[in-house]
Amino acid sequence: MLRNVCVCVLCVLSFSSLLQAQTREEKVRRDREKVEASGYWIYNDLERGFQQARETKRPMLVVLRCIPCEECVKLDEELMEKDPQLKPLMDQFVRVRQISTNGLDLSLFQYDYDQSFAVFLLNADRTIYGRFGTRSHHTLWSEDVSIEGLAKAMQGALELHAKYDSVKDSLAAKQGPKPDVPSPEKYPLLEGRYRSQINENKEVVKSCIHCHQVGDAQRDFYLRQGKPLPERILFQYPHPKILGLILDPTEKATVKEVKPDSIAAKSGFQPGDELLVLAGQPLLSIADIQWILHRAESQDKLTAQIKRNGKTQQLTLALPSGWKRADDLSWRVSSWPMRRMVLGGAILEETTSEERTAAGLPADIPMALRIRGLGKYGLHATARRRGFQEGDIITGFDGQTNLARETDLLAYGVNAHQPGETVNVTVFRGGKQLQLSLPRQE
Repeated sequence: MLRNVCVCVLCVLSFSSLLQAQTREEKVRRDREKVEASGYWIYNDLERGFQQARETKRPMLVVLRCIPCEECVKLDEELMEKDPQLKPLMDQFVRVRQISTNGLDLSLFQYDYDQSFAVFLLNADRTIYGRFGTRSHHTLWSEDVSIEGLAKAMQGALELHAKYDSVKDSLAAKQGPKPDVPSPEKYPLLEGRYRSQINENKEVVKSCIHCHQVGDAQRDFYLRQGKPLPERILFQYPHPKILGLILDPTEKATVKEVKPDSIAAKSGFQPGDELLVLAGQPLLSIADIQWILHRAESQDKLTAQIKRNGKTQQLTLALPSGWKRADDLSWRVSSWPMRRMVLGGAILEETTSEERTAAGLPADIPMALRIRGLGKYGLHATARRRGFQEGDIITGFDGQTNLARETDLLAYGVNAHQPGETVNVTVFRGGKQLQLSLPRQE
């Protein structure tokens, strides 16, 4: 299984105590020296990669990964090179390792910017064969990605490359519409603070645009215009599991489990089904399915071509109204700025029926979110300054009493009010009900 993948898109593997003792700047510089000395990867130069792919007629493997990120131990190119499943496959690609999103072509590289691991498999003409890299939890990865799954995605890309002329039309929808801005540093939130390239001479880390910052800039693009966040921005890249579709991370797109009474179950999916094509697009990984779901809307009906017991057949995945809102925002890096805006820096968790009863609340109360943490600095300390305490249970927010998850509250709060407006919050503390308030912040 994948040895835990991590943040911004692939974090560096800390392979010695010496490396751990280095500053982040030193890590970046040493990483570049190591990669360039090996000659196996093209370092942070996508155009050179495309040129080499055109000259050699090979497909491209682009790994987006952020060197300074230190949050967990992950898959990196050194591990990929040594893995007996991956190395022979990687040898057949032009390999590019991108360490920042500065200057990144957002018309091509559209992916979940909260992701910790992103791989693009491409043709030299910039057609996308597929994406790889999935995440649905802050630290747990084994349910989403694996070395075996990456190997099969790469093999699938090689097969598409071999018959490119006959499949090119089916790949067109793997590239999205024109983005709001051509590259991350053009977003208003980042403009003037970052350039199209990192500063390799000094302050490499400070000059790097991290992946999650692109997502933050996307949301800010709407909010600073006073526009509500559309579902495709608020609930990006829905995970198939919210449809009740549990996929095997060691395969390209094979159903491991179908939750009873779920959207997937009602659409006829069964364990063991191999998803070959969805919405006309060939599938190489769970990330490819997420891309299709990201572009889908409520009431859409997606045609799926599957293989079951050796036979090919079609199913229709019917998406009901509001289906994206079943996804979880709490694990995402993007939840932090929303917690600042909506909750004044408070972090919430759901309570069990037993915990509600013990606190003196009805066991079946629809909304009972405990404050498990409060920020201490800047705008993230607003809730603390307004009198909120850790352990408080929020039972009402702005008159809403059915926001059962932190995700539901954040999604409601970020669109319901403009910055500067005040929201009333009902809190249960020590057996008493209190009325507090929070400002909607920038």
